[in-house]
Amino acid sequence: MECNAVCFIGHRRFAGDEALIERLQCLIELLIVKEGASTFLFGSKSEFDALCLSAVTGLKEKHPHIRRIFVRAEYPVISPEYEAYLLDFYDGTYYPQRLAGAGKAAYVLRNREMIDRSRYCIFYYNEARLPQNRKSGTKLSLDYAKRLGKEVYVLS
Repeated sequence: MECNAVCFIGHRRFAGDEALIERLQCLIELLIVKEGASTFLFGSKSEFDALCLSAVTGLKEKHPHIRRIFVRAEYPVISPEYEAYLLDFYDGTYYPQRLAGAGKAAYVLRNREMIDRSRYCIFYYNEARLPQNRKSGTKLSLDYAKRLGKEVYVLS
C-alpha cells in the first residue's frame, strides 16, 4: 500500500450536519492536492463510511487517479459475483489475513489494518455517541492511530 493512503473510521450512526460534510470534502481534496493522497481505505457498517465513500467517489471525477479500496472484515473468500458487485463501488477489495479466526475482534483488527497502511486517518468521533455497554471500536482505533503517530483528523 502506498505511503500516502487515507483511511476512514467512525461511529455507525452519523449525526453530522452539512457544515461537517463540507469540512470532510475539503479535507479529502486537500489531502489529494497538497499531500498526494491517492489511495482511500474503507471499512463497512457505518453511515460515516458511506458518506466518505460518496465524497471520494465525487472527487474521483476531478481526480481520476485516486483509488477506493474496500477492506473486508468478513468473507476471506468471495464469489466472483460478490467481487463484481463490490467493484461497482470500489476500485479494489481485500481481506487481511490477520483477521482469520478473529471473531468479534475482526472489526477492530480490520481498523488497525487500515490504520497501519495509512498515513492519514480521518475519524468521525463524538464522545456523546459512545456505547454505554461496551468499548467503542472507534475510540480504540483513534487511540491506536495516535499511538502510532499517524496524522489524525477528528470530525465530530
